[in-house]
Amino acid sequence: MTTASRLTRFAAALAGAAVLTASLSVSFSAQARELSVSTVLSDAFPWGQAAEKWAELVEERTEGRLTLRVYPNSQLVAGDQTREFSAMRSGLIDMAVGSTINWSPQVPELNLFSLPFFMPDEAAVDAVTGGEAGEMIFAAIESRGVVPLAWGENGFRQVSNSRGPISEPGDLDGLKIRVVGSPLFQDTFNALGADPTQMSWTDAQPALTTGAVDGQENPLSVFDVARIDQAGQEYLTLWNYMNDPLIFAVNQRIWDSLDEVDREILRETAIEAGEWEIAMTREEESERLAAIQARGVQVTELTEEQHRAFVNATASVHDKWTARIGKELVDAASAAIENR
Repeated sequence: MTTASRLTRFAAALAGAAVLTASLSVSFSAQARELSVSTVLSDAFPWGQAAEKWAELVEERTEGRLTLRVYPNSQLVAGDQTREFSAMRSGLIDMAVGSTINWSPQVPELNLFSLPFFMPDEAAVDAVTGGEAGEMIFAAIESRGVVPLAWGENGFRQVSNSRGPISEPGDLDGLKIRVVGSPLFQDTFNALGADPTQMSWTDAQPALTTGAVDGQENPLSVFDVARIDQAGQEYLTLWNYMNDPLIFAVNQRIWDSLDEVDREILRETAIEAGEWEIAMTREEESERLAAIQARGVQVTELTEEQHRAFVNATASVHDKWTARIGKELVDAASAAIENR
């Protein structure tokens, strides 16, 4: 073989290698995917931070093969947070870190967490989400075309208002309280003598400022970060009347389109992000309460007797909603709480 022939073959080999490299590069790019993730709150709140943490972990573990783009403030459902689950089920949203409250209109079993005064403490929440009841709830979600991956937590919800301290059911008589779009919330506050007013969080803040509604209920993290006290909410009662777990989830068709490796990465990172967010939310509670009090908010902590009065006043709500949630699920959760 002449020198010229060798050079020609060498050049051809280099050209072939370049084509192969380009082909592999195009193939890799074609495999890279961006998936949408919906949240109600931004990363100013633990809820939004949970979604961002998940996105960060997924991009790192997949080396950019999967990118989760977080859309906060219910952008993908035009601000209507109760449409999030339906949008994810239909495929308009790929994934979400969502609230059990907002998804409960489509998944009745999720109303378990909104039963008033049902879960007394964080250990009770952990016993429910980590046990048989939690598995039953995940199965109920999956049966509706959405794959649940992990738990997060928005925290116990407290009540505030602009009129005066709330320490007994009678203090709620006639108060207009902003609630989310859940019939169970309507029933709970009606049982307590209040006037529950359904509206999105986007509409709630100006309504509180103008006095169109007297009060609202939310976790301390939301009260603190959103500076709800600046909307005239001078009175806050710590009554832990319900807990608001978050759920990391993905549309079934998206899940089915992923290979086993990426599915496992999504699940592992969701669990990791959820555990991180739960720990952070709980650790910051006392600090948030101190900050709220420092801003002049009058905080009421219920005695055991006062707490019992609220439990008794909402007993009929439990009876009505146990049938809707499912007695088997409620019994499983009750056993988990009792044995926590």
